[in-house]
Amino acid sequence: MLFVLYYIVAITILVLHFTGYLARRNVEWVVLVLAVTVFPAVIYL
Repeated sequence: MLFVLYYIVAITILVLHFTGYLARRNVEWVVLVLAVTVFPAVIYL
């Protein structure tokens, strides 16, 4: 269940990033936070 929630949040953040919404609101750092949360999972697998 948490994986589904994580993927929904990640897809939402990516859509907002590519539409420019995050840049207009100066919260582009959210993409970096998302990348940092993915990194340990990639190392673990």
